Amino acid sequence: MKIKVISRSEEEQTKEVASDTRKLHRNLDPALHPFERPREYVRALNSVKLDRVFAKPFIASLSGHTDGIFSMIRHPTLLNTVASGSCDGVIKLWNLTTLTQRTSIQAHDGFVRGLAFTPDGKSMISCGEDKTIKMWKLDLPEYTFNNDIISVFNGKNAFTSIDHQRNSNTFATSGLSVEIWKHQRSTPLQTMSWGHAGITKVKFNPIETNLLASCTTDRAIIFYDIRENSPAQKLITSMRSNSIAWNPVESYTMAIANEDENVYQYDIRNLSKAVTVHRDHVGSVLDIDYSPTGKEVVTGSYDKTIRIFPMDSFKSREVYFTNRMQRIFSVLFTGDSRFILSGSDDMNIRVWKANSSAPLGVITNRQKESLEYQDKLKEKFKEIPEIKTIATHRRVPKNVYKRRFIKNEIHKAQTRKLTNAAKNSGKPAKIPKVLSKHTITVEK
Repeated sequence: MKIKVISRSEEEQTKEVASDTRKLHRNLDPALHPFERPREYVRALNSVKLDRVFAKPFIASLSGHTDGIFSMIRHPTLLNTVASGSCDGVIKLWNLTTLTQRTSIQAHDGFVRGLAFTPDGKSMISCGEDKTIKMWKLDLPEYTFNNDIISVFNGKNAFTSIDHQRNSNTFATSGLSVEIWKHQRSTPLQTMSWGHAGITKVKFNPIETNLLASCTTDRAIIFYDIRENSPAQKLITSMRSNSIAWNPVESYTMAIANEDENVYQYDIRNLSKAVTVHRDHVGSVLDIDYSPTGKEVVTGSYDKTIRIFPMDSFKSREVYFTNRMQRIFSVLFTGDSRFILSGSDDMNIRVWKANSSAPLGVITNRQKESLEYQDKLKEKFKEIPEIKTIATHRRVPKNVYKRRFIKNEIHKAQTRKLTNAAKNSGKPAKIPKVLSKHTITVEK
């Protein structure tokens, strides 16, 4: 008589310590798991529900400013250090680990219009409406400053923004024109302009470091190559742009925060139309920033909400707001892409999670694998109506909800009108994209 038994080595089955997890033996043959798909669907549904249960994005509020926060910048080498400038001329450095203020100084008379760290992180440059640019020395290792001004640059007009070139001692400012400066010189090396409109924002490309983009008050986006003393290209849009950001991973991709309540992503190799239009806001978009991974953008709007958009989606993934938060003038991703900072007109900087349901503490490898498995399941079943409804539903203020409903109805009506016109024109019907008309002309 034969008896079949399972024989296992005692050494392989014995746990080394009591806290070790017991090894489970599984047979992965699909024939033995006929209910695999229904089981995965239930797991995906439970995971989406738990995400909404644990969605608590707000972390803390950094108070201390006595006026609205107009500009923020993250440190290039320290993940836990950011600087902020307010409308009363005060600059503050913050420690995000302890959520406390490092130091504060009265830097300018009037608005602090822009901040920029040098590439080595040992000094900071600020500009304001008092027609001055100041370079501050940071005291290491505390990263504070106490009236340690390295140099002061005087301009002829008020400055509106500033940005530093990566891996060099060159920085750019905007005002009535774009000016290129060096740390060692008290006068600008180059002065560039196209037309007579003022320039509100200037931004260096982090990869193609000689490429510069700016927003103007006459609805234009102007590109400069600082190796030449003249503008390279000009994009004219339907309404004025408030801010601009470069993708830190793709050097040819940029995003524009516009007055028409939308965010437009462009490929600078073809500026005739926007690649993606993010259109969930119901107020002017005032600021924008890319995540360091280049996969998402965060926006702050006049409608008092913060939204996070995936690169290829017109609809926001998350929307954040509080009852006390006012108009948002500045938004910022932290260097690790895990958190978002917002500076608003109510004198507070708020810290948010980039992923509203993500755990804050250290997670084990087993927890990490479980979260990754749940993300894969949610991605697999994301188009199932029940899961899609739970995953995309967000509560918003009543006025935002009503205005967004009206905006969507207007967009549907415009699309329907153009579609009907195309069908009855006698030509092959082609459904048009309404929002791609944002670009009016491109000049060289």
